[in-house]
Amino acid sequence: MEDLMPQVQAVGLSFAFLVLVFLPMEKVFPAKKGQPFFRPHWVLDLCFFLGQYLLWSGLVTWVLFQFNTQLFGSVPHGFRAMVASQPFWLQVVEVVVLSDFLIYWGHRLQHNVDFLWRFHKVHHSAEHLDWLAAHREHPLDSIYTIGLINLPAMLLGFPLVAIAGFIAFRGIWAVYIHSNVRLPIGPFRMLIGAPELHHWHHDLDRKAGNYANISPLMDVIFGTYVCPNHEPEKFGIHEEFPKSYLGQMVHPLLPEKVAQRFRWKLREDRQPLETITSPSVSTPLSPELTSP
Repeated sequence: MEDLMPQVQAVGLSFAFLVLVFLPMEKVFPAKKGQPFFRPHWVLDLCFFLGQYLLWSGLVTWVLFQFNTQLFGSVPHGFRAMVASQPFWLQVVEVVVLSDFLIYWGHRLQHNVDFLWRFHKVHHSAEHLDWLAAHREHPLDSIYTIGLINLPAMLLGFPLVAIAGFIAFRGIWAVYIHSNVRLPIGPFRMLIGAPELHHWHHDLDRKAGNYANISPLMDVIFGTYVCPNHEPEKFGIHEEFPKSYLGQMVHPLLPEKVAQRFRWKLREDRQPLETITSPSVSTPLSPELTSP
């Protein structure tokens, strides 16, 4: 139990840090005004936050290093030495460009290949975006994404010091672009990105665009850049999907036939609630149901 205390304390400090940084931004520059801190499905996203920090981050890191160990010899030592001997600023630029290119195409595949989408849609099932929703991610989807971002740079010989700072920055950036924030940066958003770009990526349309991460230049180059001057009407996915943490962890692992039965079960369980809350049924206890 004592061995867990430092990790629990680190999680608490991380949570407090993110609240202190992003909550004021969401209040001063809200993308969707009036969204409360404890919005619907807040507890579900808290479970993803805790799971990511306490359970899955160690697994993802272990898998990444296993791949790195197995593939280490695939790149000639001379090439790795040449990469490591470059000026530090050049290494950072190369890491950013390489990872952005890979994550753009890897992310685009997640939305176009059904097998990848079944895990990635866990992340897109969020119907409300804020800093906490950024943590809604299936661990197998995390392995795929983090592997794309970091493994090639590690194999090519970029020093850990050049990658570590970038990893930390990208983690904060991922939280930022999911936050309920809309900053007026004008045309600069085509260069450095902004939350409104990623908000449109979370539109109900599975192929809405904006697959890039730090800079939207890849979207601009490959024709998937989208950014109207307003927020999407709705976030989420069209498919039936579990609303519990365990359900979202298990559902993508099920064979398609079993998953289809599970979706029918969800629909049957929801039917009585839909009947009760149907607009055709009026009740004095629910005045909103009688409104036009």
